[in-house]
Amino acid sequence: VSVLVLFFSDFLWPQLLVLIITTMPAEIRYSNKYYDEEYEYRHVILPTDLAKTLPKKARLLTEDEWRGMGVQGSEGWEHYAIHKPEPHILLMRRPKPVGVN
Repeated sequence: VSVLVLFFSDFLWPQLLVLIITTMPAEIRYSNKYYDEEYEYRHVILPTDLAKTLPKKARLLTEDEWRGMGVQGSEGWEHYAIHKPEPHILLMRRPKPVGVN
């Protein structure tokens, strides 16, 4: 989210007016979760402007890196694989939660 704050005063009124314009970036999209015997999976689709910030040489992102980009996820998620034709899609997994079949 980027915020632009403009301050200006109105000559007719002795007060300061503030205009805040907020622009929202394209939305990060999350797939439904899917499972195998060991893991819970989901993929995260980054918008184009955010995908441009990915490292030029494709590599797995650390938790700090993907969280720093605005990707959200509860504890335990990891970026585990890269699908080279679509590097803007982060393949995520975490150990399968107890009680999930």
